[in-house]
Amino acid sequence: MSKATKIRARFKDGLVEFRMLMLHEMETGRRKDVKTGDIIPAWFIKSFEIFLNSESILIGQLGPTVSKNPYFRCRFRGSVGDNIKVQWKDNLGNSRIDEGEVVG
Repeated sequence: MSKATKIRARFKDGLVEFRMLMLHEMETGRRKDVKTGDIIPAWFIKSFEIFLNSESILIGQLGPTVSKNPYFRCRFRGSVGDNIKVQWKDNLGNSRIDEGEVVG
């Protein structure tokens, strides 16, 4: 299993400035292992969803062309103390859920 998604959410100028770093290897399925010459199987995040206080506010889909450890940034309406939850699923059936809080 991968490490926890790094979540940062700060209330500034009336909006929440949100950043997340999803720690995942993101293999395309086209790269070869340098030692064996075998193709490294595809392994990538297929979808993610961001929730604010249990309400879905953003849904995204990714594919094998996205680089290792995808980083996303966006702004949305919210308040200090709001709960943020991020969940993602990859093409091998792995999933992860991480939470954070909006700070001032």
